[in-house]
Formats: sequence, structure tokens, C-alpha cells
Amino acid sequence: MLLGGLVVSTLPGSAPVLAFAPLAVLRQTQPGRMAGLAVVLMGLGLLASAWLALCRHVARLGSGDWDEGVDLTRMATVVWSAPLLVAPPLFSRDGWSYAAQGALAAAGYSPYHHGPQALVGNENWIYAPLEPHIAPIVQAVDPMWMNTVTPYGPLPVFFGRVAAGLTGNPWVLVVAHRMLALVGLALLAWAVPRMARWAGTNPALAAGLVLVSPLMIANGVGGLHNDLLMVGLMAAALVVGVERGWAWGGMVGGLAAAVKVPGGLVCVGIALATLPVAATMGRRLWHLARVGAAALATLFGLGLVTGMGSGWIAALAVPGELNTPLSVTTLVGGALDWVALHTGLGTPPDAFRDVVRVIGMVAAVGIIAWTALRFPTGDRARAVAAVACAGGAFVALAPVVHLWYLLLVPAFVAPLRLSRAAMSGLVVGSVVLGLVAPLDSSLHGAYQAIVLGCTTVAVLVPVLLLTRRSRARLRQIAERRLTPAA
Repeated sequence: MLLGGLVVSTLPGSAPVLAFAPLAVLRQTQPGRMAGLAVVLMGLGLLASAWLALCRHVARLGSGDWDEGVDLTRMATVVWSAPLLVAPPLFSRDGWSYAAQGALAAAGYSPYHHGPQALVGNENWIYAPLEPHIAPIVQAVDPMWMNTVTPYGPLPVFFGRVAAGLTGNPWVLVVAHRMLALVGLALLAWAVPRMARWAGTNPALAAGLVLVSPLMIANGVGGLHNDLLMVGLMAAALVVGVERGWAWGGMVGGLAAAVKVPGGLVCVGIALATLPVAATMGRRLWHLARVGAAALATLFGLGLVTGMGSGWIAALAVPGELNTPLSVTTLVGGALDWVALHTGLGTPPDAFRDVVRVIGMVAAVGIIAWTALRFPTGDRARAVAAVACAGGAFVALAPVVHLWYLLLVPAFVAPLRLSRAAMSGLVVGSVVLGLVAPLDSSLHGAYQAIVLGCTTVAVLVPVLLLTRRSRARLRQIAERRLTPAA
């Protein structure tokens, strides 16, 4: 993945590796780029195969060996992630945008009021990544986001400002942001086994399903998206809330929201877990308000202390500028707009899309509220399920959904007692969503690459999941051992 990523990923013109002539030739020729993509996909296939073998191994361990299995899974996380530490952002240019946003803050611009274009100082600039007069920090930023403010909270932006104050090298800044994302992975390595023990499930398998899946390695580690840090803080917040008290949990939940606002949904689980069994509705509402207040105080306090402020509120609509194929509401609304166009209804463009998106978000809020008000209280395992339900509803009904948004789901689903079908679905989904990571929007318009990628995935999926040996391995994972229900 690292080697192929050097060929297929967007790099700034100042990147030292471009001075290596063979790599430059590969990047400049269509056969070379196709070879690089094939190497990435084969790397993902090897990762998926090794991951399935690891999950089968830890799934078959007896309860006395679960601690050893957790250690093995954590070791695999370190070893499999290590080669990607110095890789460029894979399958998305977001990492370069993170570096530019930090540089904006370090230069005295607010990323909530200015896009990376401000670093160039030329409003008529046309995207040309190899032009030497262009600031290196923005050479690999997607042109679509050059004049766009950031919707991220104060935590990653402040970190980016500190890092950019130490170096202006875009590659070093990207590595720094990947290290920040890996803090989230470390938090998951700490929290997921604990949540699994609450539910009486195999903590080693739960950790394996979350930490080293193709979905996680491709999008969380390779893509270094802020979502990984957000999810890690969410998981840590729930565990801290249960083990150290709701106020501490709420504050860590506020840190998760300070990365991306949906991180605050963990407060629902914290409140439910730290209430007594069968709490009254009044007490439930009061406790939800207290946990939420602790999270909000942390979120806005962090913005005040760091000087980042709360400009992210006005920028929350920025992701909605895109249409993504994983968004159910966008797909349904787009289909209705297509029908309206071809039946002559005369509605404005995207009218149905916008309406369905609003309906979807209202429905998501309704599901989150129902979860907060109706899920049992005083049950740690059900609190994990509550976060999975609230987070899953938000992701499923959001107006924009990228592959890395789905990192939220396994972290709170894998620790639960799942049926054989649900466990199989989680494993299959993690494999497929990891393999298709290179087919994200970075390949828009690159039809040969899309055909090669789809063909390779179509070959790898049956080999990994549909052969007799693969089905037997999947069945062994799905039939994992549990402790007796309480």
C-alpha cells in the first residue's frame, strides 16, 4: 500500500520523492499509474487475508486466553500500521487540507474564515501543482477546497497550528496529522476490549474487528482522517464515563465533539450507563442535560483557550456541498430530481435532494432522541448499543457520507453480542469497504483506473469471502465464543 500509494496519490510538487526518476516516470505514464493502483489493491487484498486469519485465530481462543489475544491484536495493529506512518494521504487529499488549515492558523488566518487560497495570495491562481512559485503547503490541496473554510472543531486545527509553527514541510505536517489520528487508534485499542467485556464477548475479536480491519487501515490509518481521532475519543469517553464518572466522560465526549461535532453523540451512552436501573424520565432528562453541559463546556472552552473560537459552527454546512454515492438521502433525492426533470414537473435543480436530506436529518434526530429516552439505563452493554444506534442513524441518514465516516460503526458494534448473520455482515462489510477505498472520489473521471479497480475488487472478494475455505473461516469468526449472559 505504501509503495503503490507513492505512485497513485497526489503529491505536492516539492515532495523529495519526486526527484527519484523511476517513481516520476511511473507517475507520469498511464501504465505506471495502473501498475501502482494494482499494487495498492493487491496490498489491500493481502491485508484482508491476514486480517481474516487473525480474526479466526482470536475467535477460537478460550476465555482464559483472551488477554493474550488482545495483546496479539494490538501488536498486529502496530506492525501493520507502521509502514503507512510516512505514506502520503491515501485515497483522499484531505490530509493535505489538514496541513494547509494548520498553516493558515499559524500564519494568523482563521481557517473558519479563510480557505488555503489565502496562503497563496493570488485569487486568480489556477491549479498547477508543479509550478515552483506556488506555496508548497497548498500544492496538493484539492482545488475544490482551496476557497473553502474548515468544518472541523478546534482540537485538530489547534494541533495543526502548533505543528505548522514548527515546520512548513507539507509531508512532515501530514505525518504529524497521521500521528494525531493514531492517537484515536490507541484509544480504541484501550477502550474496545473493555466494552467487549461489559457485553461478555471476546475482547480480542472485538479489538481485531475494529483496529486492523481493511476498513480501518485503508481509511483511518492510510487516509489519516479526523474521524479516527473522533471515534477513539468517543470510545474512551464512554469507558471513562463508566469507570471514572459521568462528568469526566462528558468532558472527553466534548473533546470528541471538538474534532467533529457528531463525536458528541457518545454523551447519550454516557448518560444511560451512569444512571441507575429503571431511572425515571425526569431523572433521565436531567442527567442527559448534565452530561451534555459538561461536553459543551469542554468544546467551547477549548475553542476559547486555544484561540480557535467557535467559527466551525458556521462552517458545518461545508460537507453538504458534495453529492456522495454512500448517502442514502442524496441518492433518493437525486432519483426524485431525475424523475421530476424527465416528467416535466418544473421543479428547481436539486429540490427533492434538499428536501429528502432535511427529512433524513430530522429522522436521525428522532432516532437519537428515541435512543436517549427509551434505551435501558444502568446497563453498560446497552449503553454501547445506544451509541451504535445513535451514531449509525446519523451516518446512515447524513446528507454526505464518505467511507471513513463508517469508522464510527464497528467501534461500537463489534463489542456487542451479535447474531451469526450480523457478525458475518460486519466482517464482509469491513473487507469490501476496505478494498474499495482506492475507488473514492480521487479517481473521478479516471475511467481506466476505475475499471481496473472494480475488476480487481471483483476478483478479490470471491477469493477472500466465497470459496469453501473462506466460508469456513468466516463461519468460525461468526461463531465466536462468548461468556454466559448475566
